[in-house]
Amino acid sequence: MTAGAWRDHLVSLDEWDAMPEDKNLELVDGVLRVVPAALPPHQKAQNRLAYWLDEQLPNGLTAYADVDVTLDSSDRPTVRRPDVVVVTTEAAVRGPKRFAAADVVLAVEIVSPGSERADRVTKPTQYAKVGIAHYWLVELDEPVRLVAFELVDGVYEPVQEGTGKVELSRPATLTFDLDALTRLR
Repeated sequence: MTAGAWRDHLVSLDEWDAMPEDKNLELVDGVLRVVPAALPPHQKAQNRLAYWLDEQLPNGLTAYADVDVTLDSSDRPTVRRPDVVVVTTEAAVRGPKRFAAADVVLAVEIVSPGSERADRVTKPTQYAKVGIAHYWLVELDEPVRLVAFELVDGVYEPVQEGTGKVELSRPATLTFDLDALTRLR
């Protein structure tokens, strides 16, 4: 599909799947949305957090950075690309092109310039609507801060937050040094 071709119609999931994997796009209600490339501090935080999560998660859960998640597979599909997700290992073993929302235990967004509203309002509302049980918001401004939310009656409620070294209990017992998320060697 060429850049001009998608402007005249809503994009289907089949068309989405036919696009290159390295696209900087999300699909929202059948409309392609450009997602700006992440800046180096964001990329470092994203990769480190995915690694730290993967190392500490219990058997049955695994973490990925920057993978597609289908939130709506209707004729007006929505596919988001959270910065980090935790999915069931059972879902990961299937090796899907994209994960279904039902596979996702935790979605993480790292706030970047230009993505503030989407990361703080739009995406958590969409994730809550499809039943993703846990949502984390990471703010990279000094001091780096993480707010963990849990889905309660269809709405995310903050359950833990912190700066520096944090210990979290949801979706598993996890410990992170948030100050090291973007630290250079």
